[in-house]
Amino acid sequence: MCSMGHGEKTGNLKKELRLLEVFSIASGAMISSGLFVLPAIAYAKTGPAVLLSYLIASLLVIPPMIAKAELSTAMPKAGGTYFFIDRSMGPLMGTIGGFAAWFSLAFKSAFALVGIGVFAILLNPGFSQLQMKLIAVFFCIVFTIINIYGVKHSGKTQIIMVMGLLFLLLSYILLGIFFVDMDNFTNFAPFGYGSIFSTAGLIFVSFGGLTKICSIAEECKKPGRTIPLGMFLSWSIISIIYLLIIFVTIGVTNPLDLGNTLTPLTLGADSIPLIAGIGGSVMAMAAILSFITTANAGLLAASRNPMAMGKDQLLPEPFARISKRGTPTFSILFTSIFMIIVILFLDIESLVKTASLLKILLFLFILLSIIIMRESKIRNYRPKFRSPFYPYIQIIGIIGLLFLIIQMGLVPMLLVGCFILFGFLWYWFYARDKIWREYSLMHVIERLTGEKSTTYMTDKELREILIDRDEIDKKRFKQLIRSCTVLDLYKYLPPDELFKVISKKLTKKVQIREKTLFRLLKSRSTDSNVVIHPGMAIFSTRVKGHNKFEIVLVRTKKGLVISEDIDPIHCIFIILATKDFESFYYHCLMWLVQISEDKKFKKSWIEAKSEQNLRDILLDSWKRHETD
Repeated sequence: MCSMGHGEKTGNLKKELRLLEVFSIASGAMISSGLFVLPAIAYAKTGPAVLLSYLIASLLVIPPMIAKAELSTAMPKAGGTYFFIDRSMGPLMGTIGGFAAWFSLAFKSAFALVGIGVFAILLNPGFSQLQMKLIAVFFCIVFTIINIYGVKHSGKTQIIMVMGLLFLLLSYILLGIFFVDMDNFTNFAPFGYGSIFSTAGLIFVSFGGLTKICSIAEECKKPGRTIPLGMFLSWSIISIIYLLIIFVTIGVTNPLDLGNTLTPLTLGADSIPLIAGIGGSVMAMAAILSFITTANAGLLAASRNPMAMGKDQLLPEPFARISKRGTPTFSILFTSIFMIIVILFLDIESLVKTASLLKILLFLFILLSIIIMRESKIRNYRPKFRSPFYPYIQIIGIIGLLFLIIQMGLVPMLLVGCFILFGFLWYWFYARDKIWREYSLMHVIERLTGEKSTTYMTDKELREILIDRDEIDKKRFKQLIRSCTVLDLYKYLPPDELFKVISKKLTKKVQIREKTLFRLLKSRSTDSNVVIHPGMAIFSTRVKGHNKFEIVLVRTKKGLVISEDIDPIHCIFIILATKDFESFYYHCLMWLVQISEDKKFKKSWIEAKSEQNLRDILLDSWKRHETD
């Protein structure tokens, strides 16, 4: 095991990204090759029907986008895609998915950096091919330094660049829309409608950057809100901009010229009378800006995949290190070096095909992951956002993405096979003997077979993620137990009498009428699910109002009998909470359930000598569980 350098650790990343940064990173990752280079390549293969190709690709990204939104709000962890695949389908599939996520982002970001060089040649035709690539390498180094310095600075840089880029693109649309020649759309699909679908697969990478933000979910403030909202805003706004810009570009340019250029928007801007002469240069600058935003966002997100894999021991330990600035320095440097190699030795077409194919493969894995997580019925899988129309939208997405892969031909499918084989071999020879952990698919198999084969490992990990996600302070729970109401009863009380005593104790604290409290508790007592273990029960209920949260601990020496089919209950936890305490309510509920699972707890609880002793027994059991 390598020793960590000074100021380095494998701990948590800083939460510094807000909604605007999330939107800017997702949008910046989309606006680049898909807009400034690929429309011309796609037009040469499809004609004006390329509009439909972009629309199909945009619609097919909805199922994986929704799936990622749910998964990232349930498990906002660095490495996003890798983490979801690994925890749902296991470390073998996690290894394959992790490498695919890492390389797809790196390829796309390298393509963006090469795009900077392409447009640099346009601004200065004197540049050679080598100088073009050196320009790309220079920007790669610049963004490496920015990302090492800190994600907060990277996020702020992204906001400035994306806002400037959106302004230029909207100006292009508004100036060009009045000069569109509809005759350019008469021969709408010259290569047949089959070419529309194959082209949709080629340009799919244009939308792949949308979900990059999930790779840095651990660094987002309030990820339950910012990630889904940021992605939905980015998808809707950028998809509309894509379609409008391609429509304007086809409408204002000569069809023969458009099919033979790598700079379609520059050509389009020079074809708009109002800005002819200067429009091309302005759009070239906008293109460079867009490639910069994609490269910056791509390096930021791509470096988090090897870091997450390093934490899970699927890659060597240095990948997991986090510097004193809160960034994964080694992962950033390694990813940057890989991108430089790609820039120097691969061509544009290879980059596009590889990135698109890997992104489709990853989205297939993600759609399978959300189905597995849902069907596992794991208690602590609690996403803040839940995918609508489950599982139909996921099934439609899987069918659509498989259709795209088939339409792309034999070579892309062989490439998929090669990546799967590489991931399998790496896991088999490097990681297989290093790790073992439970994953959600095991819980699905357990449910289908009825044979118990899992423990609470997966559930416990998800619980810790939830605590970090909701920023729940454990001290708050401890203080609550220290100050809550305790009832220690030595004589037998029927359920109704017990609930009357509790209602009388709490009526002033929660400011609810005694009779109303009594009815709530009595209605909960008829639910057999309140009994979590023999002799132990939790009565939890929501109450109206705001800022109300109470726990009552009850020990009954003689036992409470709520049904002839249920053993007498000696330990009762009662939780009353308003909706504004929802997160804390669920966490307290989880903690109390886990305390009740302690084999020593029940006996110690019954034998306790005092109210203070009851509190101490509960907290001691909680501490033991937290340190297991």
